[in-house]
Amino acid sequence: MNQHKERLRVILAIAIILVGVTHFLIPEPYVKIMPPQLPYPLELVYLSGFYEILGGIGLLVPPVSQAAAWGLIALFIAVFPANINMAVNHIKLEYIPDSPWVHVIRLPLQAVLIAWAWWYTKPSDLEKQVSIIPKSMIPKELELK
Repeated sequence: MNQHKERLRVILAIAIILVGVTHFLIPEPYVKIMPPQLPYPLELVYLSGFYEILGGIGLLVPPVSQAAAWGLIALFIAVFPANINMAVNHIKLEYIPDSPWVHVIRLPLQAVLIAWAWWYTKPSDLEKQVSIIPKSMIPKELELK
């Protein structure tokens, strides 16, 4: 199971990094679904993109991976109002089918993302955990027990 857990860690990390990058490359769709009550929508899109990239990278750095997972959970909760706004107000976005069923399915997927990130809030076996930095460079005092 650990082998699959680490493969899924990489998939989540890469996916969330790519989504974060799109917040900077094409912010318009994200701005469009922001609840109108929130100020500075473009800045909030950039901020959420930054934290998505940071969280995705963090998942792949063993000493901070648990904190990164908790941060991603907080982020997934924080952006949920935008998903609700999109569904309630039937906001159409290019490349996403404009169907009530898409919104019905899309909203619970946020819970899947939260559960997926939660899986990485538990300590991992450092020897088996995926890392973007050589494990020999991780100081012993930073290793998670």
